[in-house]
Amino acid sequence: MLCCNEVADRPVQVVASRFVLPLRSISDATVLLVPALIDGNDAGQLTAILDGLLLTGSRSHVAPSRYGSDVVAAPLDEQRDEVALSLAGRMIEAGKPVFGICRGMQEINVLFGGTLAADRDGAHLHGTPGDYASLFDHRHDVELVDGGRLAAGIGTRRLSVNSVHYQGVDRLGGGLSVEAVATDDGLIEAFSAQPCGADVLAVQWHPEWNVESCADGRAFFTMIGTSLRR
Repeated sequence: MLCCNEVADRPVQVVASRFVLPLRSISDATVLLVPALIDGNDAGQLTAILDGLLLTGSRSHVAPSRYGSDVVAAPLDEQRDEVALSLAGRMIEAGKPVFGICRGMQEINVLFGGTLAADRDGAHLHGTPGDYASLFDHRHDVELVDGGRLAAGIGTRRLSVNSVHYQGVDRLGGGLSVEAVATDDGLIEAFSAQPCGADVLAVQWHPEWNVESCADGRAFFTMIGTSLRR
C-alpha cells in the first residue's frame, strides 16, 4: 500500500487506517506501507517482494503535467505521482495485481495514457472544510457494466456510493475497460484491465469508508483478496 506525503509540524508519510484494516480483516493480506519518497524506493526490489499494490486515495491531486494539462490542481504530491506510476508500472509488467481507490484510480488511468478533468461545478465533492466525516455523506448512484468484473464480484448492477473527489477520468487510458459510470453525468467511476496477466481494478469512490456496514465495500476487498491468491 502506497503512502502519501503530508506536512504537520514536519514532513510525514501518511496512510489512513481505514485503508489498512479491511485489507487485513477482509482481504486477509499482510499490509506493507511503501513510502512515497523518490529517494527511498527501488521499484524493482519492491516488485519482487510484493504480491499486489493498492494505490489509495489522498488529499492531493495528480499533477496536470503528468497528463499534458496546464490546469491548476493544487495541492500536489509529485513524489507520490512518481512512485505510484513507476511502481504500478513495474507490478503490472510482472503480472502482479494493482488496485486503485479515488486518487489511485486516477493514477492508474494516467499510467495507461489517459487524462483527468477537474470537477469544476463541484458536483462530486460536498462537505465543509474541517468537517471530515460529512464529506462522505454526499452520495450518488453508479451503474455497473453488465457482465463486468465488478458487477460479478458485488452481485448487483446499481450502487449508491460516496463521491469525494475534485479530479475524475476525462479520456480513458488505452486497454482499460469501463466497469461503472455515474448515472447523473456519465463520469467513469470504475475500470479494469488484465495486461500481462495482471489484475487491474480501480474505483472512484471510497469502498473502505464504513466498510463494516457496507456489503459492496466488503465485496471489493474480497475481490482484492481473491486476486492476491490467484
